[in-house]
Amino acid sequence: MNYSRRQLLTSSACGFGGLALGDLLRQEGFAANSLSARKPHCRAAAKRVIFLFMQGGPSQMDMFDFKPALARFHGGVLPFSLPDSEATVGLDNTRLLGPVTSFGRQGQSGLQMTDLLPELAQHADDLCVLRGMKSDSPNHPVATMMLHTGTTNQIWPSLGAWVSYGLGTENDQLPSYLTILPVEGARNYGSAFLPAIHQGTPIQEVGITAGKLPIRHLKDAEIPNPLKRRQLDFLQSINREQLDRLGEDQKMEGVIESMELAFRMQMEAPKLVDFSGETKTTLDLYGIDQTPTNQMGRQCLLARRFAEAGVRFIQVGMGGWDHHGQIRSALPNQCAAADKPIAGLLADLKNRGLLAETLVVWAGEFGRTPHSQDLGGSGSGVGREHNPHGFTIWLAGGGVKGGMTYGETDDFGYRVVQGKVHIHDLHATILHLLGLDHKRLTYHQTGRDFRLTDVHGRVCHEILI
Repeated sequence: MNYSRRQLLTSSACGFGGLALGDLLRQEGFAANSLSARKPHCRAAAKRVIFLFMQGGPSQMDMFDFKPALARFHGGVLPFSLPDSEATVGLDNTRLLGPVTSFGRQGQSGLQMTDLLPELAQHADDLCVLRGMKSDSPNHPVATMMLHTGTTNQIWPSLGAWVSYGLGTENDQLPSYLTILPVEGARNYGSAFLPAIHQGTPIQEVGITAGKLPIRHLKDAEIPNPLKRRQLDFLQSINREQLDRLGEDQKMEGVIESMELAFRMQMEAPKLVDFSGETKTTLDLYGIDQTPTNQMGRQCLLARRFAEAGVRFIQVGMGGWDHHGQIRSALPNQCAAADKPIAGLLADLKNRGLLAETLVVWAGEFGRTPHSQDLGGSGSGVGREHNPHGFTIWLAGGGVKGGMTYGETDDFGYRVVQGKVHIHDLHATILHLLGLDHKRLTYHQTGRDFRLTDVHGRVCHEILI
């Protein structure tokens, strides 16, 4: 007998001869949840995304966008006007701040980047550096929301949720979207009006704190698995009876599907967060159990393991890039914690043949200004302000050209003057690399079709292989 998905969700387990819901769905040819793999709209260059979110706004002119003029005119007055809409405290003291790091050309491509990232520099020919990024807000929470959801003032699904909705997962024992040590807030990895199963699953611990599980409530050693299955079947029968009474209820359907997924994760996830089978060479590659790279190294290794296991969208969060002051010491420290783990991730993906089909994205919510507001004294406390008008991110693998730069800011690194890539364009390009047309990936809600890029977005074909 064939059952509709609706019948399967709303019928009690005893009505199907006592079969567990997950077993029955598979027997009837359904996925055990809404995450079954789906065909993309067109040929996909990438199968998955690893998104490295550098929260706070990394300073582009100190890392990837060297400006000789900024160095020459260090300490001078601003040769450009600041937007009237942006309040600037202490405007009278605002002066140009030259690069606080040294730069060098790396790889056969001669990519110019900071000397603070020597490990990443070895992968210069894999990096596609976008120097003409543009966002819509200089405010951290608002710009973060724009980067993750494509909007500044609405509760919309996150990029990862849209990817999950469009493609599903390659492994039905795991979520299609994971966020490791999230620093962006739940709204920015949520699913909003998309089915709840597509929201990001947070990994709250990476093995540093004794006694803490990476995923909360994942393990209960006191109850054997067969009994857990019986408990879940009983709870699910109650949930399905409630759903039958309510009729259509997306939240309740999400609860049913999420509980089934959580049960399956108890079998698969513990193996993936256990590093005991990794070689010392691999652990050293990521800087695990080393200072200051241990935490970021563990995050990046988890990202590789989840990507290899079939998770569709993995985000790694790293805070600490908001350098309003002490940038001369804070930026080197931050780079030291990030350099080896991220370079290790790229090397490991490449060695395993995964980089070509994995899109790696490194991005903050915006960049920094070429000026500082503390140059009156010794300059030891100087930092940079927020800048959404022109900043840098980079991509690697997954169908983008390596060893290239695209876009350009003015002589001081403040505004985009050529090759602008708005956040909407970045989203459209990421979806395109995954084989999804950003104009066709829609969800009907409250009388209209919604999409990640709303009515905007241009695929940046210039950076694609």
